[in-house]
Amino acid sequence: MAHERSWRERGFARVAGVDEAGRGPLAGPVHVAAVVLPDGFEHADLHDSKQLSEAARERIFEELTGRADVAWSLVVVEVLEVDRINVLQAARVGMRRAVLALQPVPEVVLVDGLEVPDFPFRQEALVKGDARSLSIAAASVIAKVSRDRYMRELAKEFPEYGFERHKGYGTAAHLAALQEHGPCVHHRISFSPVAQLTFSFDAA
Repeated sequence: MAHERSWRERGFARVAGVDEAGRGPLAGPVHVAAVVLPDGFEHADLHDSKQLSEAARERIFEELTGRADVAWSLVVVEVLEVDRINVLQAARVGMRRAVLALQPVPEVVLVDGLEVPDFPFRQEALVKGDARSLSIAAASVIAKVSRDRYMRELAKEFPEYGFERHKGYGTAAHLAALQEHGPCVHHRISFSPVAQLTFSFDAA
């Protein structure tokens, strides 16, 4: 909480962390979470969601979202919008929406990675922020768990792609399924592996 504490010591009481999940996959939406942790927050296991087991992420997700003193919001940027504006812009749009959804809105936002252009809040960008800020780590867990749950539900409707296993990432199994079945409506046609297959299936 060093970054959060530094801003609070300068008079900015409400400090949020924001992070996304799902920029890299070939399928599914981008999920973005924003979190404000209470002053003095501690957690023995919370850090970068990618370094946690699925069971640990699920447990921490329930702990965070079940606490009355933790403010959080979640935004889903759907595939159509990802394709329309590109995935980087989709992540940035999602960050703006997620922070604006917090009530009351924060005074400062800790952003994972690089600064977000035209961001409507005072921000501090932290490269590898999910390993350096508990607020960003909390946002990363909420975004990751919610997206993984979404992809597992999607797998029930489209079992041929194995979304429950790879969550839409371009694994060998996913690419093989794409070659066999072609893309579905939840695939990102702006991503080149999908775009090439879309063209070949349309031509066929």
